[in-house]
Amino acid sequence: MPTAILTGPPVPGSSIESELRSLGFDVRPASGTADTETLLARVPAADRVAVVDARLVGHRHALRLGLTDPRFPLAAIPGAVTAQPAARRALTRAMARENSASGGTALDVDSLADRIAAALDADGADVHRPELGTLVAAVPAGPQARNEARQAVAAVDEEAVRLKSAVKARDGFVTTFFVSPYSRHLARWCAGRGLTPNQVTTASLGTALVAAGCAATGTRAGYVAAGVLLVGSFVLDCADGQLARYSLQYSTLGAWLDATFDRAKEYAFYAGLALGAARGGDDVWALALGAMVLQACRHVVDFSFSEANADSTAVAIGTSPTAALSHRLDDVGWTVWLRRVIVLPIGERWAIIAVLTAVATPRITFCALLIACAFAAAYTTAGRLLRSLTRRATRTDRAARALADLADSGPLAEAAARRLGTTARRLPALAAPGLALLGGGAVVAAAALTGFGGPWPVAGALVYAAASALAVARPLTGALDWLVPPFFRAAEYGTVLALAAKSDVNGALPAAFGLVAAVAYHHYDTVYRIRGGAGAPPRWLVRTVGGHEGRTLVITVLAVLLTASQFKVALTACAVAVALVVLAESIRFWVAAHRAGAPAVHDEGEPA
Repeated sequence: MPTAILTGPPVPGSSIESELRSLGFDVRPASGTADTETLLARVPAADRVAVVDARLVGHRHALRLGLTDPRFPLAAIPGAVTAQPAARRALTRAMARENSASGGTALDVDSLADRIAAALDADGADVHRPELGTLVAAVPAGPQARNEARQAVAAVDEEAVRLKSAVKARDGFVTTFFVSPYSRHLARWCAGRGLTPNQVTTASLGTALVAAGCAATGTRAGYVAAGVLLVGSFVLDCADGQLARYSLQYSTLGAWLDATFDRAKEYAFYAGLALGAARGGDDVWALALGAMVLQACRHVVDFSFSEANADSTAVAIGTSPTAALSHRLDDVGWTVWLRRVIVLPIGERWAIIAVLTAVATPRITFCALLIACAFAAAYTTAGRLLRSLTRRATRTDRAARALADLADSGPLAEAAARRLGTTARRLPALAAPGLALLGGGAVVAAAALTGFGGPWPVAGALVYAAASALAVARPLTGALDWLVPPFFRAAEYGTVLALAAKSDVNGALPAAFGLVAAVAYHHYDTVYRIRGGAGAPPRWLVRTVGGHEGRTLVITVLAVLLTASQFKVALTACAVAVALVVLAESIRFWVAAHRAGAPAVHDEGEPA
């Protein structure tokens, strides 16, 4: 149970103690600095602890933001400071400085909590101070100031502020104007009934799976029901994040579930549409797989560019004319929304899918989705290329490691890269993305343009393996090296799609869909681990599933050695094997991280 140490003499009429208890704190009064230090030492090391000035006047939500957010080891608001177990040592040191006669913190700060926060700052600790906006948190100096503070508290509609803050600060057009106005009220309703964000996330997944089942019936009524249920699933998807922000129920496990279930819902619905179309005599599995490949490649472009530039030395607006223009356009309101629609975030994407599913055919739905996603991909990638070429930046070793992890190189590329390091260092700056593009293009072209069962795809896969090894043989710190992982994803997924289509046997494309979905999950899981600060998946896992070049080579060899019907069975077996290994390790990792008390995260991820 978290403990709040209330310092200073009690104030008649103050509600601070009851406010703290309502937030789940065990409140213990302290008579002075020495008593505060004694009480602090008695609090169990595994518990959160807060030091709060008894004179503090403020909104309950201000206290909630400052003292209960699980994402930050240290946090402070005026009159209060808190530490989670990971930061207790820093708080104890700061407290000891305040209790010593030679404390180095200036004593012109009257509140002990504020002096402790200042001492933490002086020690170089990272103290989070939430943006309170119109919420009040103050330590009045006297009766008149206290009355003014109480009037300021009464003048603000705290619940309205809390509800507004539950909505993501930057969201898509559809979500902002057609979903969030009512989904946040659903989030508040869930909070009032004790539901957790993870439960709402699971409900969203269940609703989407039912929608996929309705689409799989292949009837008009089923398609209409599927469209309506998909909208309902998206509303719940928005509500889970809003519930997390509303009640500050952030967790590592929750962030993983939210991101993972988003992919599962989308892929399941694609499969449902393809099954429904097949019932009507229309085979759209190639379109479904193409939509999944395009969307996955779009996401890896986002992830790679973000990781490459997260801590580069050129982050100021003026370092890139393209970025400067983008920020100037932000001052023109309508352009902001136009660009948010063009990039096709999940809200716009699901709106297209839901509406067209209800009123059109699966083929029309997939074609429209592919066109919209291709346009969005071209727009965002062109902008990032321009930013990368015009920005004078030096990328860090951390960024290079992240890109190498996203590349997902297996044992073949690793072994070759060790022997090609000297050669790679002599290549020009744009060699890495160029090699990835040429090698990927070779294997995809060979798979798509030659007959099934011929040797050319294997030759292309060998060229691809050699080119990919050379591409990653030196650190990926070049201006366009963030393109390497997307090129690898397009090559692997595209090869599987082309070979399955060329086999021209019933069931091959659904099997390929399953294989790409399993491999894509592995790649998304890598991203979530990196973003959560956990690093990449263990090397044994990458080696076990072969790496991108190993899997590509194996699939092309199977296409040569097996008949079309046998190839379908092999694709199915590969899909099941990869899914079992990757899912087992992923679930083990995230559950273990949650149980071990990993720092809570709330990755806003893809704008809704």
